[in-house]
Amino acid sequence: MKVGIVILNWNGKKLLQQYLPSVVAHSGDHHIYVADNASTDDSISWVEAQYPEVSIIRMKENTGYAGGYNRALSEVEEELVCLLNNDIEVTAGWIDPIVALFEKNPSMAACQPVLMDYKHLEFYEYAGAAGGYLDQLAYPYCRGRIFNHLEVLNHEYGTTTNLDWASGAALFVKKKAYYAVGALDETYFAHQEEIDLCWRLRHAGYDIGVCATSYVYHLGGGTLEVQHPRKSFYNFRNSLFNIVKNDHRKFWWLRLFLRMILDGVAGIRFIFKGEFAHFFSVLKAHASFYGHLLKMLKKRQEIIRFSTASQISSRPFSIAYQYFVKKVYYCKDL
Repeated sequence: MKVGIVILNWNGKKLLQQYLPSVVAHSGDHHIYVADNASTDDSISWVEAQYPEVSIIRMKENTGYAGGYNRALSEVEEELVCLLNNDIEVTAGWIDPIVALFEKNPSMAACQPVLMDYKHLEFYEYAGAAGGYLDQLAYPYCRGRIFNHLEVLNHEYGTTTNLDWASGAALFVKKKAYYAVGALDETYFAHQEEIDLCWRLRHAGYDIGVCATSYVYHLGGGTLEVQHPRKSFYNFRNSLFNIVKNDHRKFWWLRLFLRMILDGVAGIRFIFKGEFAHFFSVLKAHASFYGHLLKMLKKRQEIIRFSTASQISSRPFSIAYQYFVKKVYYCKDL
């Protein structure tokens, strides 16, 4: 099974110079694409000069992570694709065990490698660690990361397991399944759109996995800094989108209401920390959420129509309560 490795790029020449060589060196005869989201630097001319074997997919405008990949995958030949950030260093043999998982489990639609921190090699990385879960209020957390607490690599998470979501930083996905559930939602633009995609895939009866024997190293914040207020805006807003679209349980609206209250608490916490830009990001996120609510309710009905499996979470009710009140910082202790 050949993999189409698609690296989304926007003004990322320095990142490509640093990380693309490892992808070329360790990806064998799998096909590498750089999908350019209307960059204004010379990153693509650099790729063409240094790596002529890498295919270039050009977009006319920057449509974010979701729109960029939706457009790029229409030009990718392979059925199994890897959506790979341009700030990831891969390791020898990183693809083969993941391909083997897909071949072993026909119901698997998406899978990620273990993400390690490029700056602190012994730690899991924020964007996906050893695989993603959701609590019952749709807060994302990972095996190896709860909120901003990152764990040191250990053998607690050394198994390959089914997940709630796989990281979009290095997301292997079958195109047939990807398009069957509607592809990435471009309303999200960036952040948590892979959570939405994986949730829809699970609604359709597919499995989401992590390959515990495949490791990559992620810089994180290469395109948008981790603490950037814009990132807070997308994360707060898009998480609410996820609930409306994908929580099909009774009284889902009560869980949505509780989440919005907790968002308000987070906003007050930003004020006390002097992070006023992040506080206003929460307000803007909720305003944007209301502006898109009718559209998301319509999408909810579309997802319900193709759902074949109940997705009632057995995860903790509130990771926020576990973390901030009970002081649980390790996923294995939940």
